[in-house]
This record gives sequence, C-alpha cells and structure tokens, in this order.
Amino acid sequence: MLKLLRLDDVKAATGLGRSSLYDLMARGEFPRPVPLTAKARGWLESEVRAWQEARIASRDQHPKKAA
Repeated sequence: MLKLLRLDDVKAATGLGRSSLYDLMARGEFPRPVPLTAKARGWLESEVRAWQEARIASRDQHPKKAA
C-alpha cells in the first residue's frame, strides 16, 4: 500500500524545514511531491525513506576522520 505524507510529516521525518526541502527539490536532490488537488501535495513515504537511506549510506561510505 502506498502512503502519502503531507509537508508537516515530511518535515518531521527529515528534520528539515520547508525552505530547505524546496531548495533540495529545486536541485533535484529530494523527491518531488505528488499533486493531490489544485493546492494539496503529498510525498510518497517510500521515496522519502529511500532519500533518508541514501543519506545514511553516503555517510557510511565516507566516514569522518577522528580529530
């Protein structure tokens, strides 16, 4: 079953604010929302989760060196 997240849910899941999310989308670095109505948008939970997992994988591939 597909689940759509509204903006507040995406912000809570990612820890990012609206402006940061829309900046990432403009750069093609975050999933775009699905139009639900003329004004309402929703993000596929699976795409948001995949973005989160990719960020974690990127972090794990490039561990920070200890100071």
